[in-house]
Amino acid sequence: MPSLRPSIARPTIRDLTTYLFSPPQARCLSALQRPLTRRSPQTHTSLPPRTFTTSHILLNASSHAPKSHDRGPTSKEDTQTDFGALNVLGNTPAPSTSIDACAWDGFHLNNGVKIIGGKGILLVNGEAFEWSPWLGGGHTAMELVNAKGQWDVSDEAWGLLDLVWPKPDLLILGLGKEMRPISPKTRQFINSLGIRVDVQDTRNAAAQFNLLATERGVSSIAAAMIPIGWKEGVGCA
Repeated sequence: MPSLRPSIARPTIRDLTTYLFSPPQARCLSALQRPLTRRSPQTHTSLPPRTFTTSHILLNASSHAPKSHDRGPTSKEDTQTDFGALNVLGNTPAPSTSIDACAWDGFHLNNGVKIIGGKGILLVNGEAFEWSPWLGGGHTAMELVNAKGQWDVSDEAWGLLDLVWPKPDLLILGLGKEMRPISPKTRQFINSLGIRVDVQDTRNAAAQFNLLATERGVSSIAAAMIPIGWKEGVGCA
């Protein structure tokens, strides 16, 4: 049912201004009443696509590049970090059997001992021994690799590790210039002695032995390495 109330339009700002600033005798509420006009139905029109604009950063013309990169005097605060003090092994002496240099046909140790002439080296409990794992066990001279391309030596090559006590926890193997897998038989025999084995090339094996022997002691870390100039079937020619 249609409403019987008269339709009165909402006054605009202009109508209110005219009403407030007009003389009192001219004020009439009827002046604020405007006939209601019917609006046409709202139609949807296509809006233009939105665009994004960028503005350039205006640099201050009075700013200049710094004349000097000097940061001033050295800070005397006690909160500075002394990175030299973070080296916990800095004051720990290196073991006498640490390797100073890996020669083409041997090794130079920290205590001045040189093992050269194409011989390998075995480091156990702070002692250094010449090591020739290619001898014995039915191997052809100067051969350490089996038919499967695995580094394989006889059990006699580890006779010193079988006799020493206490035994080291870890044996670092340096297999010459390149690294290759060791045979399951060789790994099984070393593990049967209660020793873990880590395989590296000779340079990395020497560096790892120097670090771990300094940190954990020579009684826990042993090393067995052949020279970096070793060639299968030839030796260090």
